[in-house]
Amino acid sequence: MGIENLSGLIAATFTPMANDGSLKLDVVPTMVNQLLNEGVSGLYVCGGTGEGVSLTNAERQQTAEAFVNAANGRIPVILHVGQDSPFAAQKLAKHAAEIGADGISAITPTYFKPGSPSTLVDSLKIITDGAPDLPFIYYHFPTKTGLDIDLVDFLEQAIVKLPSLFAVKFTDSKLHDLQAALALTDNKIKIFFGIDEMLLGGLVAGASGAIGSTYNFAAPLYLKLIQAWQNDDLAEAQRLQALSVQMVRTFVQFGGIEGQKAMMAMVGLDCGTARLPLNKLAPEATEELQNNLKEVGFFDWGRP
Repeated sequence: MGIENLSGLIAATFTPMANDGSLKLDVVPTMVNQLLNEGVSGLYVCGGTGEGVSLTNAERQQTAEAFVNAANGRIPVILHVGQDSPFAAQKLAKHAAEIGADGISAITPTYFKPGSPSTLVDSLKIITDGAPDLPFIYYHFPTKTGLDIDLVDFLEQAIVKLPSLFAVKFTDSKLHDLQAALALTDNKIKIFFGIDEMLLGGLVAGASGAIGSTYNFAAPLYLKLIQAWQNDDLAEAQRLQALSVQMVRTFVQFGGIEGQKAMMAMVGLDCGTARLPLNKLAPEATEELQNNLKEVGFFDWGRP
């Protein structure tokens, strides 16, 4: 399935786990079916939301295969293959191509950080060489990576040296950088916005769509937001975005991944708990989170 015209909401999927942290991939087909039914247009697997960096390479391959097989060509699957070793990431990229993924993505190494745009491009080229025919999405997340490289400087070199570069997953609040990137590439490189509670701002700045975690359980809310924006009903779009902000503020105090994994069970998709080094949410905390979500009305306006 081609992703040239991919837009809308791309769910950054959770990796289902048992209480001991082992994979529980039998849940994946049900997850994929529900996400399809709720209007998600793509899947982004083994990213931060999927705890990809906390999985072994073998586990990442197993998870990738589970999602590709469950999707069965019905929805594009993009596999995040990034890690601190570009050479190990290259093997994951090669595996992604072998199992029929629709695209790959990678965040920059985070321990030994590339010191210049050219070093970053060279590092990513090692990865993309493993799957040269798959569209590549660069994962731009400066607050997580600590990498202070100008996105435009990077793209000036990347569009020449990375022929498979297709898009940027832009997880940053600097919307002027997003606009500068689009201007530089004459909109030939897509931007997928990565901050769910700022989606409206990303769309107005020119994003083609969004990749995010809350689309796993609140896609109906965001689809209404996108529709309102497309209909030039800014007031309604702002109202819906405010509900998104309220939802995020409600669960984030319980941990970003931890709280959201608990919410997945609340909407019928039990993905288990987070894996160390993240915390496990205690049962009483899960109950408190559910009560707080009820109080703000999430199960009324966030669900179908």
